Amino acid sequence: MDNLTYSIPGLLFPAISLLMLAYTNRFFGLAKLSRQLLSEYETSKSEILEKQIHNLRFRISLILYAQSAGIFSLILCTCSMGMIPFYNIMAWILFASSLLFMVISLILALIEIHLSVIALDIERNSILNSLHLENGEK
Repeated sequence: MDNLTYSIPGLLFPAISLLMLAYTNRFFGLAKLSRQLLSEYETSKSEILEKQIHNLRFRISLILYAQSAGIFSLILCTCSMGMIPFYNIMAWILFASSLLFMVISLILALIEIHLSVIALDIERNSILNSLHLENGEK
């Protein structure tokens, strides 16, 4: 097995940083939307809003776990770099673990994006149903 050099784990740092920024922006957007929907739900007690709020809560949890996996990936990557001069096999293991957590983070983000589409479908169906009811259609 080749020696792990500093440049290999160093490649992950910009990627992880960009992911953390994207996850943080996504989290703030979902938190803002969640507050709006909770405010609306207090007055209307709409079943559709309740579904959206539950969906949002789960999506926020996914972002939390994606961020956690990304942060753990960064920690493992840093530890990998620290191990290079001492024990190269351990450095490779830590780097591989870092990559695994990066993949887990990306999969969680992908699931959250799919749930986002479901949330948009709920909203779209709600609007279309209300339009049909206003026009006297079934």
